[in-house]
Amino acid sequence: MEIVNDMEYDDPVQVHIDGTLDLHTFQPREIKRLIPDYLTACLEQNIVNIRIVHGKGTGTLRRIVHSVLEKLPYVVSFKLADETAGSWGATLVILKPPK
Repeated sequence: MEIVNDMEYDDPVQVHIDGTLDLHTFQPREIKRLIPDYLTACLEQNIVNIRIVHGKGTGTLRRIVHSVLEKLPYVVSFKLADETAGSWGATLVILKPPK
């Protein structure tokens, strides 16, 4: 059993590592830990172009995502997606390639 944020979870959530992270199935409290873990897993598979789907909504989740990305040293850049990749409901991230 894993304990996160004083809450108990029976099984950690398994996320497929393919460069797209859809946050719709996660709680906002999980995002600050999930994003660095997911990006690290992407780097381990040499995936450096990432798409994070946070939805359009009120913009709260987008702001959390951007706040997390700003603090990560291996993030080269990030921007809102264009119309073909989710518009302002998704963020495109470029990571430093692993050495």
